[in-house]
Amino acid sequence: MKIAINTGGGDAPGLNAVIRAATKAALNRGWEVLGLRNGYASLYTDKPATRLTPDSVRGITMQGGTILGAANRGNPFEFPVLQADGSYTYEDRSDVVVSKLAELGVEAVVAIGGDGSMHLAHRLSEKGLKIVGVPKTIDNDLVGCDTTLGFDTACTIATEAIDRITTTAESHQRAMIVEVMGRYAGWIALHAGLASSADVILIPEIPFTLESVFKKLEQLKKQGKEHAVIVVAEGAQLKEGGHFIKGKQVGQAELLGGAAAFLEKEIMSQTGQETRSVILGHQQRGGRPSTYDRLISLRFGAEAIRAIEEGDFNKLVVMKENQLRRIPIADVAGKFKTVPTDSDTIMTARDLGICLGD
Repeated sequence: MKIAINTGGGDAPGLNAVIRAATKAALNRGWEVLGLRNGYASLYTDKPATRLTPDSVRGITMQGGTILGAANRGNPFEFPVLQADGSYTYEDRSDVVVSKLAELGVEAVVAIGGDGSMHLAHRLSEKGLKIVGVPKTIDNDLVGCDTTLGFDTACTIATEAIDRITTTAESHQRAMIVEVMGRYAGWIALHAGLASSADVILIPEIPFTLESVFKKLEQLKKQGKEHAVIVVAEGAQLKEGGHFIKGKQVGQAELLGGAAAFLEKEIMSQTGQETRSVILGHQQRGGRPSTYDRLISLRFGAEAIRAIEEGDFNKLVVMKENQLRRIPIADVAGKFKTVPTDSDTIMTARDLGICLGD
């Protein structure tokens, strides 16, 4: 058996652990393992893959990032091609992906990625490619699984950052706003905000009003608290106004962000309270994975190889109630998981008096 491994979408702590587990498990079965560079992008080059060996994956479990490189643009079904006039056209290169893998003798692919990668995996499987998916995204927005690799580390990093920002907020009697990642889901903001005792948590699932935020800040002052900590997801949206969009790059979805800067300006001008904003950004993706992310990543990687060995293709390995299961990739393609507004975590935030913006 010859298999290939790729890491699509943005990077996340734990990717290297999956690569190591899948590689070791495959090699121990006498298989050959190829690594595809930068998603499927290397298949369009003269060096489409690199052989993975025990030496190439030694010691990478604790490393952040991915030794195979990540790619959150370059959809093979809509591949952007630069024209002479500076514009872009889009080509369907999916047949190139399938034919190149066939030329390499690849019999199955371990595709590690989020909702976008699984959507591509599903479409490629319809062209005959045999795929087993592994759920990766710090946003935790992949349907069908309790948690995705990278989420725990991102929450830990965000929580630690908010903890540090809280002390300076108290020292200077300021309102401090921390913008975290998560795209259109509020998992990171909710978990990190709740864990760090934030006063306000704004997530995409609950559109907010400025009035609710101002009311909370006034309430804190009446209670004798001169500082405030506001955690806002990059995908947070005004009840009347929608999401905050920074722009869009070729081959990518729209870039979210700007909520923190907006809030800083409005709080300063409307309430007079000294306010600062901080964008955590890619810190949440970087660095060593947490113990939990290392463990589930190793489990995901080994399970993917067992699925291939059993011929259980076009499935996504998921974690449900701390048990590994496999679900059809078709069930998650084109979908994403948001925070249930009636969840006990949301209810806990409300019981603690945290403002959710509504």
